[in-house]
Amino acid sequence: MSALPNRTNILHRIGIPLKLTWGYLGVLIFMMGDGLELGWLSPYLIEEGLSVQQSGFLFTAYGVTIAISSWFSGVLVEAFGPKKTMLAGLMLYIIGTIGFVGLAIPGFHYGLMLPMYALRGFGYPLFAYGFLVWITYRSPKEKLGTAVGWFWFVFTGGLNVLGAYYSIWAITHIGHVNTLWSALLWVILGAFFALVINKDTFEKNEGAVKSKFKELVKGITIVKQEPKVGIAGIVRVINQTAQYAFPVFLPSYLVQYGIETTVWLNIWGSIFVSNIAFNLLFGFVGDKFGWRNTVMWIGGVGCGTFTILLFYAPQVVGDNLFVIQTLGILWGACLAGYVPLSALVPSLVNRDKGAAMSILNLGAGLCVFVGPAVVALFIDWVGNEGIIWILAALYYLGAFLTKFVTLPDQTKTSLQTPLERTKTHV
Repeated sequence: MSALPNRTNILHRIGIPLKLTWGYLGVLIFMMGDGLELGWLSPYLIEEGLSVQQSGFLFTAYGVTIAISSWFSGVLVEAFGPKKTMLAGLMLYIIGTIGFVGLAIPGFHYGLMLPMYALRGFGYPLFAYGFLVWITYRSPKEKLGTAVGWFWFVFTGGLNVLGAYYSIWAITHIGHVNTLWSALLWVILGAFFALVINKDTFEKNEGAVKSKFKELVKGITIVKQEPKVGIAGIVRVINQTAQYAFPVFLPSYLVQYGIETTVWLNIWGSIFVSNIAFNLLFGFVGDKFGWRNTVMWIGGVGCGTFTILLFYAPQVVGDNLFVIQTLGILWGACLAGYVPLSALVPSLVNRDKGAAMSILNLGAGLCVFVGPAVVALFIDWVGNEGIIWILAALYYLGAFLTKFVTLPDQTKTSLQTPLERTKTHV
C-alpha cells in the first residue's frame, strides 16, 4: 500500500510527471533504436561504394525531413493528440527503414536510398517532440524546467549514448545490415511503453479539433503574433549547430596534433555522457534561478567560450587527452544549459503552446543540416580556425538574443533581484 505513495513522492521530487513516467522510458528506448547508426552509417556506405558527396546529400535530405517534421510536431499534437502524432512518427520510421534497409541497401540503389532515408527522417521528431509537447501540458509550471530536463536526458541518452554503445556490440556480432534491422525492434518496444503502457490522457484544444488546417497554420503565424517565439527558435538552431558541425571537421584537425579518430570518438562519447547528466541539473537550475539566465549565460556564453578553448587547447598541450577531454566535457555540460528553453518558450503564450513548441522543434531539426552546411560553405574561405570563430560567434549571438526572450511578469527569466521583482508587482 505504501509503495505507490513513495514512488509518487520520489517522481514528484525529481520532477517527472507521474502519469508520463512510461513515456520517458519509451522515448529513451525509441531514440536508442533511431540513433544506433549515426556514428557509422556514412563511412559504411562510402566503403560499400557511395561517394562522399552522395553520402552528404543523403544526410542533407534526412536533415530536411527532420526539420519539417520537427516544425509540425507541436501543432499536430494539438490537432490530433500526442498518441496519434507519435504513432504516425513510428509508422513513417518503420516504412522508411523497410524501404531503406530492405530495398535500397541490398542493391545499393542510390535513387531509392535518398527518398527512403528521407522518409525515415520524419519519424523521430513526430514521436519524441510530440511527447515533449505532451510534457509541457502535463507538468506544473514550477516543475516544467526539470520535466523537460528529464526529456532531454532520455532523448540524448538514447540517441547519442545507448544507441552508439549498442551498435558497437551489434556490428561485431550481427553485422551492419542486421544492426539496421534491429532498430525496428527497439523503436517498436519504445512505442509500446510510450503509447500502450502509458495511460495518460490528453485533452485536445477544441479549436484545433474543429479546424485542423487552421491549427497547422499557427505553426507559422505564431512568430508574427509573438516575435519572442521566433527569436527563441533562432536560439534553438544555434544551440546544436556546433554539435553537427564538429564531426565534419574537428577530427581531421585533431589528427594534426596526434589525436586519432578513435580517441576523438572517446572524447565525443564523454561529451554526451556529461551532457545527459547536466540536462537534469540545468533543468533544476533553470527552475530555481531563471530559465532565461541559464540559457543566456551557461548555454550561450559557456558554449561559445568552451568552443574556442576546445579548438586552441591542442596547440598548447598537444595530445594531452585529459585536458582536451575535460574541455569537451565542460562544453557538453554547457550545451545542457539550453534545456530551460523548452520550458521558457511555451510559457510565452497562454494558448497555442503546441504552435510555439513547433517553432522550437523546427530549430532542433534545422540544426541537423545547418551545422554541416556552415562547414561546407565557409571552410575553404576561413579554414578550421575561422569555422570555430563562426560557431563561437553564433553562440554569443544566441546569448544576446536570449536577452529579449522575456515573460510578462519576468519572474522566471529576468536578471532582477528578489527586491526588484517585488517592486515590479507592486
